[in-house]
Amino acid sequence: MKKVGIIPSRFGSSRFPGKPLAIIAGKPLVAWVVEAAKKAKSLDGVIVATDDVRIAEAVAKFGGEAVMTPSELPSGTDRIACAAGDFGDGDILVNIQGDEPLIDPALIDGLVARLENSPKWDMATAVAPVENAADLDSRNVVKVVLDREDGAMYFSRSPIPCDRDGVRDLSSGLYVRHLGIYAYRGAFLRRYVAEPPCPLEKTEKLEQLRALWMGAKIAVVRTADSGVGVDTPEDAARVERLLLAR
Repeated sequence: MKKVGIIPSRFGSSRFPGKPLAIIAGKPLVAWVVEAAKKAKSLDGVIVATDDVRIAEAVAKFGGEAVMTPSELPSGTDRIACAAGDFGDGDILVNIQGDEPLIDPALIDGLVARLENSPKWDMATAVAPVENAADLDSRNVVKVVLDREDGAMYFSRSPIPCDRDGVRDLSSGLYVRHLGIYAYRGAFLRRYVAEPPCPLEKTEKLEQLRALWMGAKIAVVRTADSGVGVDTPEDAARVERLLLAR
């Protein structure tokens, strides 16, 4: 069984063009993500899946490995499946966001462990607590309803679960936000990328709903840290301050 971390990385970004190559504390953003992912004890390797030779060259310069993938691929998930090449049904492939330079390696290990410890799960992802009402109501914050085994029942941009009485107790543990990291079992990833987008996915604009539509079992790992993503130059400056303060 191989366990590989794959970081999709594209040059284009509507809010931050060239984001993967933005220099943060002396290194490109993508290099920081590779460095963090390599600290995960469970992974046999880490590769960057990109469609831009500039990103591939930057990754190689800082000791990483990059794989060129077609630019026309429709999603990051398709990009990791393409970059993984000839993977086995039992392999575990972890989709690590390319804009999370402060990703906790222990979170990656937790996702891999969820799949290793039980064959019932097709994939795994992560959640953190919803901390305020503004995030609960925000359509940019994806919420998840979990079952008693911390399996995902549904993902939505709407505030779920709905509290009929309007209490919305954020300390109850019921309100959690989705974090964009996934671990896939090889057999399921192959099925997933062959399946067209489903109506729920098209409506909510959430890829993971395709997996639930297909009947997949999604394990969820809870973490207290919602992470610090880089979506804008201002985010990059904030992350730089955090990195330099370590």
